[in-house]
Amino acid sequence: MPDVFAPGCALMLHQPALAGRLLAFLDRGQGRVAEHLTCCRHAPDLPAGTRIINVCAGCDRRYRELYPGISTVSLWEVLAGSARFPMEALADSADFPFPDYGGAAMTILDACPTRTEARVHEAVRTLLARMHITVVEPAATRTRGTCCGDSCYGTLPVDQVKERMRRRAGEMPCQDVVVYCVSCAKAMHIGGRRPRYLVDLLFDEPTAPGLFEPEPWHRQIEAFIAEH
Repeated sequence: MPDVFAPGCALMLHQPALAGRLLAFLDRGQGRVAEHLTCCRHAPDLPAGTRIINVCAGCDRRYRELYPGISTVSLWEVLAGSARFPMEALADSADFPFPDYGGAAMTILDACPTRTEARVHEAVRTLLARMHITVVEPAATRTRGTCCGDSCYGTLPVDQVKERMRRRAGEMPCQDVVVYCVSCAKAMHIGGRRPRYLVDLLFDEPTAPGLFEPEPWHRQIEAFIAEH
């Protein structure tokens, strides 16, 4: 059963070099894990039985719900060793060079497409523990988590979207907020918090806000989707 790695549109815009490093770790030169760059909003056109290793919470939901014949699992589950499929094609998750953050306290914003997915919540927290990050949970977290505000873009005026982002950021008990969605990172930046995107954390990189205003960010995403 073939495996492919889907870094997702947002990661490819945010840190394409890190997407390459993740693929290199998963494949380890075996040629058994291919990169899949077709956006999850388009039919994947993959053989039946393909497993997609996803990074994006939106990809996780769409691959689960929209495309029969394929299965998906988050990168976080693979790295945490909790993925429920044979790992012979993948590098041993214990070999990943997790950085050590020395017990630094960070809060966490769970991505709303994973609200029903306790498997993802647990895997993310396992990875944070391996990096010696002390997680300070907000009041609304895991299956009780609420949106960062970004999903309201396109249905509410931009000023109202940004107000929702500031409100959600204000619920975070720490200045450093772990996110595993790039749009959540933009929202936390707008809200005055310091986002720490999980892929960046895995490689001991800072999370640069990049293009963060909702309108230009979504135009950039839509252009990338149309091309992929």
